[in-house]
Amino acid sequence: MSTTQHAVVAEGLRKRYGDTEALAGVDLAVPAGTVHGLLGPNGAGKTTTVRVLTTLVRPDGGRAEVAGYDVTRQAARVRARIGLVGQHAAVDEILSGRQNLVMFGRLYHLGAAAARRRADELLDRFRLGDAADRPAGKYSGGMRRRLDLAASMILAPPVLFLDEPTTGLDPRSRIEVWEAVRGLVAGGTTVLLTTQYLEEADRLADTISLIDHGRVIAEGSPDRLKERVGGDRLDVVVADPAAVPAAAAVVERVSGTAPDVDADTGRVGAPVADRVAALTEAVRALDDAGVAVADIGLRRPTLDEVFLRLTGERPAAEVAA
Repeated sequence: MSTTQHAVVAEGLRKRYGDTEALAGVDLAVPAGTVHGLLGPNGAGKTTTVRVLTTLVRPDGGRAEVAGYDVTRQAARVRARIGLVGQHAAVDEILSGRQNLVMFGRLYHLGAAAARRRADELLDRFRLGDAADRPAGKYSGGMRRRLDLAASMILAPPVLFLDEPTTGLDPRSRIEVWEAVRGLVAGGTTVLLTTQYLEEADRLADTISLIDHGRVIAEGSPDRLKERVGGDRLDVVVADPAAVPAAAAVVERVSGTAPDVDADTGRVGAPVADRVAALTEAVRALDDAGVAVADIGLRRPTLDEVFLRLTGERPAAEVAA
């Protein structure tokens, strides 16, 4: 596997904790300047993979390189080239945003003046300038996470690891973090993201690795993964639930497949090969059959459906909700 154009490469990573095999041969290849998502059920090996790649844990087998350096033999060089944002904000809530960033700069051995300059640059970049002198404890959830991201970028590392960075945030704050991540990638940063929010992976990731039982069981772009569980689906919602059988007969004739039927909601759906022709034929056939339709359309499979189909489990974030 070539490492010249990849910011992160892993081959056969293995890690065991007692009788538990956390990683059973994980392979990854993350092109530079992209976002790569790691998805999987709880306990699948996502966080262990990140801990190995960030030199916090030594693997029992396999090898990995980050930013061109071996995570085991050249751990110090790896650490100098990465940033890590965990699941919980690492900022001091008593200090202001500016004081937090200056403190991190000094911890990274920047001089006092250089640390202040870098703090001001990052406050502006992450749209925190107006709140720079406010205690971080007064920040919203999204602002605290943006401050966390800014702290991880003190030395402008080429590779950034985000381990479930928006867990517990409200939708508005989550979108703020997404915008900040997009800005980093536009500037050339490579991001490896673990998340239980499938919408987050769909919005941010160029490629995704789905991990289950310590192995990568599927990999590709969000669209490619969706194609694995089927192409477009024709969805019909009838105005009168009594018309569900007639609608199901039409959808089966158009799709050539026994449809999925939800009698409670009046929804009938099935995969179709030719999306435009199927939609046109269904509209005409339903009208000819006298079936009144409340809604009809085509949709692509979601990452939730990919996750459920390939792992047999629902995402933890969805279960918790």
